[in-house]
Amino acid sequence: MRKAYGAILLVAAASVSLLAQDRPARFQSGVDLISVTATVIDKSGKLVTGLPAEAFEIFEEGERQTISQFTSERVPVSLAVLLDVSDSMFGQRLVDARSAVERFLFELLDEDDEFSVVVFNHQPRALTRWTQAPDVVRDAMATLKPFGSTALYDAVLTALPMMNTRTKQRASLLIISDGADTASDAAMRDVRSALIRSDAFVYAIAVDPPAKRAINETVNVGALNEITGGSGGNTELVHQTSDLVTATARIAEELNSQYVLGYYSPLPLDGGYRSIRVRSTNPEYRVRARRGYIATPRTRRPG
Repeated sequence: MRKAYGAILLVAAASVSLLAQDRPARFQSGVDLISVTATVIDKSGKLVTGLPAEAFEIFEEGERQTISQFTSERVPVSLAVLLDVSDSMFGQRLVDARSAVERFLFELLDEDDEFSVVVFNHQPRALTRWTQAPDVVRDAMATLKPFGSTALYDAVLTALPMMNTRTKQRASLLIISDGADTASDAAMRDVRSALIRSDAFVYAIAVDPPAKRAINETVNVGALNEITGGSGGNTELVHQTSDLVTATARIAEELNSQYVLGYYSPLPLDGGYRSIRVRSTNPEYRVRARRGYIATPRTRRPG
């Protein structure tokens, strides 16, 4: 039997309450300022750093906007890791994943960043609130025991409201999963709708081992690409959990090399969807950034 979808809303509300305790108000950059996080890549796939504001063009609804704020310096990030703990992550697979997550959060992120961990099998669970303390995460992850199926979409819908309680300007999710969604009440359309209302950019690492498994146990790279693509993030595919260290290092390098652009939209706060396109003036470069946002005061700062 599938659980009622309303249960997801309760889980999300509980997670927000957990993570909001004793936290100061989230960073605000101005009511009308649209802030967009951008990654620049050259034709070989290498990150491009050190570009000035003049190297960028930004369009809203097809109209070019004036870039009012810009930085190529690293901006602190609030990052939530969504870790698959279904039964397929048993044994060494979970050991590898925990090791990679700990190295990523404690060694590769900046000391000014904050992080949290959400775990999911057939249901999502906020394992920690926002924190900068490694021991909080280590102690929480030490208790994990994989079991159950995979509710990836429900996990994303649980994690996104947590971004409203963060204290850093940039917001990001990292999904680590080795299976297709087999247990969510939510559908992809629900995830898409939630993502355009959030300013979080999403990364995913898909673990798809060479050994053949049942078709519904194989990781769904297409679904992860759909989740990450519109946010300005990216999906990495690895074939064993020991490769997670390298994959998370590449994501950390990207987090350390992004640009943040800001502009003031001339359009009213009417609750409508606004498309965004960021491009480089150098045709050799490709820019990954959020593709749009919902024009309400609460979500005026897509990342």
